[in-house]
Amino acid sequence: MSSLSIVIPAYNEANRVGNSLETVAAYLTEHSPESEIIVVDDGSSDRTADLAREVLNAHAPLRTSVISYKSNLGKGRAVRLGLLAARSDLALFSDPDPATPISEARKLVDPIERGESDLTFGSRALDRSLIGVHQPWRREQGGRIFNLVVRLATGLPFWDTQCGFKAFSMAVCRPLIEAATVDRFGFDVELLYLAYRAGLRLKEIPVRWDHNEGSKLSVVTDSLKAISEVGLIRQQARRGVYDNAIKAVRETDSESRH
Repeated sequence: MSSLSIVIPAYNEANRVGNSLETVAAYLTEHSPESEIIVVDDGSSDRTADLAREVLNAHAPLRTSVISYKSNLGKGRAVRLGLLAARSDLALFSDPDPATPISEARKLVDPIERGESDLTFGSRALDRSLIGVHQPWRREQGGRIFNLVVRLATGLPFWDTQCGFKAFSMAVCRPLIEAATVDRFGFDVELLYLAYRAGLRLKEIPVRWDHNEGSKLSVVTDSLKAISEVGLIRQQARRGVYDNAIKAVRETDSESRH
């Protein structure tokens, strides 16, 4: 596996960020030692950033960095900041749980390295036999309803937009990441929507996944917020907010394929 930037957004994750980073660092050291880990501490009030630095400093010469700021700006903002700071052309963001083990990374990375895809993302819906520990029933059903709303509102033909495991060819996707505006629950949908509108090659890939306790999401409140953000994406698309970025990506992608 070639050089890879792993982006991990974190908010008040002091209880589990250490073990997660140890696992990721060990995996990269073995399989891709030229890679890097970028932790984005999204305004945590605990020792998330300090613990992340302690763990990562112990894994030199692996390239690592911790981006930290005082205000909680949202997971979407944290992911975008991490991706835009990536030094490798291939970047993957992963939740700090990690619900999807880092050993699944090759499933997403290989299609991009082979030149078959520009953006790949993990899915819990395509092969549910890969789910070890399921979410509580209400959360699982809420996810299915949200995905239906996404498909109807955006035309995206995918079955799981919310799995926190996505990989990007930064050479192609960077303008879309820069143009994205959704900072919280709907940021995944926005990124996929922009890539889909730009005609990029997207691939939804079944991955192993286990529910981990400690989620900060509220099933009802946060689902409603996410749906409102999907509405915002549609409004911004109609107003032409994304047009310049989509046009630039289409032109760049067309030139690169000829």
